[in-house]
Amino acid sequence: MIERKKIIQGVEKAVIIGLIGKDQTEQQVTEYLDELAFLAETAGAETKKRFVQKLKQPDSRTFIGKVKLEEIKDYIQAKEIDIAIFDDELSGAQINNIEKVLGIKAIDRSDLILDIFARRAKTAQAKAQVELAQYQYLLPRLRGMWQHLERLGGGIGTRGPGETEIETDRRIVRDKISLLRKKLQEIDKQAFTQRKDRGEFIRVALVGYTNVGKSTIMRLLSKREVFAENKLFATLDTTTSKVVFENTPFLLSDTVGFIRKLPHHLVESFKSTLDEVREADILLHVVDISHPNYEDQLAVVNKTLHELKADEKPTITIFNKMDLYEKNTFDEWLNEETKKEILQDLYDRWNYETNDHAVFVSATEKRNVEALRATILNKVKDFYKIRYPYKTLFY
Repeated sequence: MIERKKIIQGVEKAVIIGLIGKDQTEQQVTEYLDELAFLAETAGAETKKRFVQKLKQPDSRTFIGKVKLEEIKDYIQAKEIDIAIFDDELSGAQINNIEKVLGIKAIDRSDLILDIFARRAKTAQAKAQVELAQYQYLLPRLRGMWQHLERLGGGIGTRGPGETEIETDRRIVRDKISLLRKKLQEIDKQAFTQRKDRGEFIRVALVGYTNVGKSTIMRLLSKREVFAENKLFATLDTTTSKVVFENTPFLLSDTVGFIRKLPHHLVESFKSTLDEVREADILLHVVDISHPNYEDQLAVVNKTLHELKADEKPTITIFNKMDLYEKNTFDEWLNEETKKEILQDLYDRWNYETNDHAVFVSATEKRNVEALRATILNKVKDFYKIRYPYKTLFY
């Protein structure tokens, strides 16, 4: 019987490993590994070293080359490392082969993200969604994970207990997947009914890359206590609040953050959570303007919205963490006039890119929050006028 356990127990020492392939630059891989290190920290691991190798394509047996694997092995033994984390998906056979050489746990980015999601899941829905994604991830990797029992070769007398166990586990996993899908269908029906019961209110959804400050903005706008911390995927469950600006009510939802290389099983499993995005009237796309790769993060979110068929919705882009942007951008010797010019260039660029649907704020310092409220209110009022042209209740 396969049992899912936390892959990272307590504070473990980790190495992270990336591959520079024909479709990735060295700079891109560096950025991916920065994010992988943050994911590892969120899961409770401490990254001690990162290894990078250039290969046209991953090795089918060990993902990276044998010489690089031996180099990693030497470091692991010298520094007593607990876990090796790869930035790309590994097959069951690759995991098995790598662990034989390294002598420690080997996981990939998808498994790490699934582990974080499992830790963060609080409601029955989120737990079922994560469990479904975990089993879907596990199913194609069972054979590689069972190779330590293999007596498999084919023919009479060579069918060993390993093969029987593999088939047993496959059947258990498939049954579990089927049961979880049925459970989530029931939860989806209940969630759909709840969304219908919200009546005629305009619905607004916060979207964005993980850890950009969505929950902090949710708390500011709704005046409701919402959990927020400086870690990836701080919240998984959608939080919806009724908000009233100048006697105009609307529903505001905070949704799970997006990320590069998000396991497709998670997107599938979190369908009902992402329905808040699909069914919203207005999107508030929160961007961490202080992040050095904020444009890439913005593009990842836009790509995900396109996959969800939600990219055509009216969107207000909220550039958050302006206080950190200024701290990172402005040197002490810059005079006030130069600072204003730099900021104006930033405003002009993104107002043009977003068709004047951009707001620049600092949620932690509550800077420009009133302008954000006014922008949202005007957009919500416009929707009410279109949807209910003969009513004057909200405007």
